[in-house]
Amino acid sequence: MTPVSSTGVSGTGGAARPGMLTLEELRLAVGAGEIDTVVLALTDMQGRLQGKRLSAEFFLAEVAHEFSEGCNYLLAVDVDMNTVGGYEISSWERGYGDFVLRPDMATLRRVPWHPATALVLADLVWLDGAPVLESPRQILRGQVSRLAERDLVGLAGTELEFVVFTDSYEQAAARNYAGLSPANGYNVDYSILGTSRIEPLLRRIRNGMSGAGMYVESAKGECNLGQHEIAFRYADVLTTCDNHSIYKTGAKEIAAQEGMSITFMAKPNQREGNSCHIHLSLRSSEGGPVLAGDGPAGLSKLGEHFVAGQLAAMREFTLLYAPNVNSYKRYVPGSFAPTAVRWGVDNRTCAIRLVGHGHSLRAENRTPGGDVNPYLAVAGMIAAGLHGIDNELPLEPGVEGNAYADTSLRVPHTLRDALELWEKSELAQAAFGPDVQRHYANYARVELAAYDAAVTDWELRRGFERL
Repeated sequence: MTPVSSTGVSGTGGAARPGMLTLEELRLAVGAGEIDTVVLALTDMQGRLQGKRLSAEFFLAEVAHEFSEGCNYLLAVDVDMNTVGGYEISSWERGYGDFVLRPDMATLRRVPWHPATALVLADLVWLDGAPVLESPRQILRGQVSRLAERDLVGLAGTELEFVVFTDSYEQAAARNYAGLSPANGYNVDYSILGTSRIEPLLRRIRNGMSGAGMYVESAKGECNLGQHEIAFRYADVLTTCDNHSIYKTGAKEIAAQEGMSITFMAKPNQREGNSCHIHLSLRSSEGGPVLAGDGPAGLSKLGEHFVAGQLAAMREFTLLYAPNVNSYKRYVPGSFAPTAVRWGVDNRTCAIRLVGHGHSLRAENRTPGGDVNPYLAVAGMIAAGLHGIDNELPLEPGVEGNAYADTSLRVPHTLRDALELWEKSELAQAAFGPDVQRHYANYARVELAAYDAAVTDWELRRGFERL
C-alpha cells in the first residue's frame, strides 16, 4: 500500500489523485469556463468547514498568492455560532478582529457536487504572520512536527458512520427531530440488499468524493436503522483529516440536494451510536514500519511504548475524542463503543484495538464518535504515542476476552469528567501548550453551560403532569 501525501500525490512520486488541481490547472479551467467559484475554507473547533465562496477570477488575482481574512470569532463561538465568553483569542474586549486565511494550495481540488466549483483549505495565521495555535489544523501540524523531529511519519484512516433519514433537514427541524423516517427499517450491517435501498445516494457521495481527490475504498451498512459507513484509503495524517472534513460537509450537502438528511451525531437515538474509529500507524521517514517487531502481538519495543502511550493518555485526552455532551452517551456496554481503557488484538470491546501486521500494523482508537474533530483526535493520538515512546512506557497485557467486564479503568462517563481530567493534565499542557489547553477547556465549559440551562423533552415528558 502506498500512502498519499498532503500534496495529493502518491508517496512514491506518482500522479496526483483525480480531482486535485494545481494552480496552473485551475487557471486553465477558469479560462475555459469550467470553474467560476473557489471555496476558501477553514476547519473550526467543531470540525466544520467555515469560509467564503470567492469568484475564481478574484481568487487567482488576489488570494492564491496572498490571503483572505475572516473574523477571529470563528474559533470562539458555540455550535449555534453564538459569541460566548472565556476565549483569550477573540472577544468583545479584543474587538472581534480578523485573522488571516492563507490557502494551502496542496489541498486545491474540484467539488463535483457543486457546479463549476473548486475548494481549497486554509491555514490560519494572525495579521503579523504568527500561526493561530488554537486552530485545529495548526494543532495537528504541531504534532506532525514532533514526529518529524524523531524521523517519524504518521499515517491515519478514519471510519466515519452516519445515519440517513428520508426527511430533509428542513423537515427534520420542523418536526423537532422527532418521528423521522430512517432510510432503512432494519439492521443492514453488511447487507447488500439493505444497502441497495439507498445506493443512489451512497453512490453519489462515493463518486463525488472520488472526484474531489479522495481514494474511496468501500461502503457498507451498519447496525442502527439507516446507518451506513463509507471508508477511504489511509494517507498521511494531515491529508486524512482534510479529506474527513471535506467529506463530512460534502455528504451533508449531497444528501440535502437529494431531499434527505444525514446525521453524524455520536448518539442520535437509543440504538447504536455513530462511531469514528481512527486508525494510526507510524513509519520511519524513509517509509519503513516501526511499530511491527518480534514482541508480543507482533509489536516492536517502540510499538509497545506507542500503544502504552495511547492507554496512559486516554482519560486525559478524551476531551479531544469526545467533545460534546452527547458524545458520552455512546459508551454503553455491549454497544461496540468502549467503556474500559484497555487494548487487545483484534478485540472490538477495547478502547484500543490492535489491527494488521507488518507494514499495516496499527492502533485503532474506538473512543471517538461521528461528532469528533479529526484534527484534534489524531493530534491527541500522536501526542499520546510520543508520550509512550519518549518515556518508554511498558505495555500491559492485552485483553483477550470481554473488556466490558473490566470496570477498573473507565473512559470518562461525562463531558464534565473529561473536562476535569483535561484541565488538570500536565501531559496536555506539555504536548499542546497552555493556550490550547485553556481554549478547549473553555469549549467544554460553554457546551456544559448550554446543556445545564436547557429544558429537555425528557424533562417535560417526565415532569409536566406527573411531578
